[in-house]
Amino acid sequence: MSDFHVTVDLVVLTIREGRLAVLLVRRGIDPYAGQLALPGGYVLPHEDLADAAYRELREETGLAGAVHLEQLASYGTPGRDPRGPTVTVAFLALAPMLGAVVGGSDATAALWTPVDEIRWQELAFDHAKILRDGIERARAKLEYSSLGAGVLPSGVHHRAVAGSV
Repeated sequence: MSDFHVTVDLVVLTIREGRLAVLLVRRGIDPYAGQLALPGGYVLPHEDLADAAYRELREETGLAGAVHLEQLASYGTPGRDPRGPTVTVAFLALAPMLGAVVGGSDATAALWTPVDEIRWQELAFDHAKILRDGIERARAKLEYSSLGAGVLPSGVHHRAVAGSV
């Protein structure tokens, strides 16, 4: 039986200048060196999934403890990672006006990217699918919860999220 890996990926969404933005990193290592990706990485043997997600967010972007994470979904399609069989647990974070970010660890840069400017086909791995799922979950939460009041800055309507993608 071959080994498989467990990773975490993070869909971190916020509103910047009235537009829905996602936190992306530029990969500094293969596979996909130089391409944009969601922050994330391997779960270490001693780590809980959420602890791994917070660690990767801190190491790759400099954000530390500033966001609430919830599990979004799991992804395990064969071939999704060229390094071998990999199951990813994705997390979603929605937060108002998150600050500056800086690349670190295996990310050469971290940047807030307006969702309506993303070149979806250029995202590493299957991160386009994961990001779309995260945006859809955010839309749904705005429909059935009071999330918008806590996440969206005053004066920004939920259409900033609803109209994305």
